Amino acid sequence: MEHLNKVAKITFLFWCMKIVATTLGETLGDFIAQTLGLGYTVGISITLVFFLIVLSIQLYSKKYIPLFFWLVIIATTTLGTEISDFMDRSLGLGYTYGSIILCAGLLLTLLIWYLSFKNLEVHPIYQRKKELLFWTAVLFSNSLGTAFGDYLSDNIGLSYLMGALVTASIIALVIGLHYFTKANQILLFWIAFVFTRPFGATFGDFLTKPIAKGGLDLGTLTASIIAMVLMAIFIFVSHSKLRTSNTGLVKPTT
Repeated sequence: MEHLNKVAKITFLFWCMKIVATTLGETLGDFIAQTLGLGYTVGISITLVFFLIVLSIQLYSKKYIPLFFWLVIIATTTLGTEISDFMDRSLGLGYTYGSIILCAGLLLTLLIWYLSFKNLEVHPIYQRKKELLFWTAVLFSNSLGTAFGDYLSDNIGLSYLMGALVTASIIALVIGLHYFTKANQILLFWIAFVFTRPFGATFGDFLTKPIAKGGLDLGTLTASIIAMVLMAIFIFVSHSKLRTSNTGLVKPTT
């Protein structure tokens, strides 16, 4: 008997959407705070309101609805961009200390999750507490990914493209471990989930930064629009696949 589920299945399409969503979060976050000149405090306020609205819709939905689920993912990546930049540039913590703080928050969330449910499985999720822990972990991981991506470029000095290639290599390694070893699949999931974010952050910067700084100079608005269009297409595909699925949704027995 299948349980009622509130999250997307972990498929190739899931990872494609996660990468596009993280790239969108980087470019959209920079568009709000930098291009519009609103600053990180206002940027956090705007993205936090959006996050709380779409999260409330997701939490009170009775089943997995791709549009709602991926809007929350996008909200966490955009808010994560603002949080990371606020910690670095407004609070002056730097990306090293910011990454340590966010990593500690992620590990603490996963520890509470494990102590509560004796596992870290992300599919299926239908209990309210587990779903809240999932979204807390997602927000921490996306904020951490932003900080780590900026750490690669600002602290280590890698170009945006090289930073994207480094994080892509880590993701490729995780994929190899997934298919060719007996490594813990849940651990691999969370490693891949975290590292898709710095890939999106560095790739987003590569798209938007000036050519003189190693970017393509597309601008935050153009890059965000492109990512939005891709996400809209992916979400449409997800809804189409969901409608044609023969899998029933049955509420869990107690």
